[in-house]
Amino acid sequence: MRHLLALMLLSHASAADLSVAAYASIQVALDANANRMIFVPAGDYSITEKIRIRGERSGLYGPGRIIQQSADQPIIEIENANGAEIRDLTLTRPEGKMETNKEGILAIKCRDLVIENVRVIDNRTRSGAITLRESKNSRVSRCVVRNYMRVTIDDRTASKDWGYAFNCTDGTGISVSYCTGTLIEGNRIIEENLIPTPEIKAMHKLGDYVQKNTEKGAIMSQQAWDANYTDNWQQGSGLIVTAPEVSDLTRILGNHIENAAQGIDLHSDHVIVANNVIVNSFMGMKAMHGSRNVIITGNQFVKNCLWAIGLMPGAAAHAENFDGGSIIANNIISEFGYGDAHWIWGDERSPFKFDTGQQPDDPPLTDVIVQGNIVHCIGKPRYKYAVIIGGGPNTPRGMHFSNNLLHPGTQGISNTELPP
Repeated sequence: MRHLLALMLLSHASAADLSVAAYASIQVALDANANRMIFVPAGDYSITEKIRIRGERSGLYGPGRIIQQSADQPIIEIENANGAEIRDLTLTRPEGKMETNKEGILAIKCRDLVIENVRVIDNRTRSGAITLRESKNSRVSRCVVRNYMRVTIDDRTASKDWGYAFNCTDGTGISVSYCTGTLIEGNRIIEENLIPTPEIKAMHKLGDYVQKNTEKGAIMSQQAWDANYTDNWQQGSGLIVTAPEVSDLTRILGNHIENAAQGIDLHSDHVIVANNVIVNSFMGMKAMHGSRNVIITGNQFVKNCLWAIGLMPGAAAHAENFDGGSIIANNIISEFGYGDAHWIWGDERSPFKFDTGQQPDDPPLTDVIVQGNIVHCIGKPRYKYAVIIGGGPNTPRGMHFSNNLLHPGTQGISNTELPP
């Protein structure tokens, strides 16, 4: 019995000794203890280089706050790691150095990664505050991402579809690309700094073109091309899952997203979007570019302005990468048009939008069940129709509507008869 107790005490002492406090830096502690979890005690830890995590079962945990002084570096980079974990830390940048093009956490080619109860504050980036790429079976849970957006330029001059660059706000809270089996649950993603007010727009000349090609982009209207301005100057998303022909088997559950540009942006297959709250984002969510077999259920969409739920093909869609086979059920859309971006988009919008493609050869959205949803309006509606379905040769096909309660807009429930 004494021998067992001694072993237990020794094990406890060894675990307690694995603290960054015993080393010159967090990176030195990680390098000296490969494939171990390292404790970060309370306090501030200033860094100028990214913290690199590799190997098996490596990681950091604890109440410490890591402050990245360099705008040219991520805060933590995890690459080629299996079973790595980041828990309970606060990651941030100091006053005057919050704007960056880099990530708070960047994970590349990982398996079974866990990021839990981490706070990424004032990492204001055109990239993602928490970014996962080319990873499998990762989990991002109960994290807080606050103030992740910045003012920048969206340069589309290399694209024959667009051909211009413009001033914008951009940035994403959680970004997932080329990943499979990802679980994103219980996170709070909130922007409090760059709210879309007329004053912010005027200050930064948001939406104004700063460069334009000699030839109009293929999917640009002549009117938009000649205006030298786009309303779409709120870029980025609270949460995005992209790379439509690779990203697969994603669960987005119980997250709170507030004051985003796009709340949830999906270019992915086999996705469950359930029990989320998306508040005051100009777009609640969309699934496009070949998003197939998406379940959207039990979500609250509050004070969205362009649309709350949108499904449509996009430029990346083609015959083998088509949109549809999806279910939209038991969601509540309320106070539509009453968000901060209403002054940009006006009243001619719709809570539900099922559109044709961005390009003439995009395969149509096909086979979607829409049932048990509520569009709830108190007072004057700030939308034209509760549902808009695009027309023309690529109009959505195989749409089925049942048991929805849709308060009509200023011109009715839908722009076309809803198929049962």
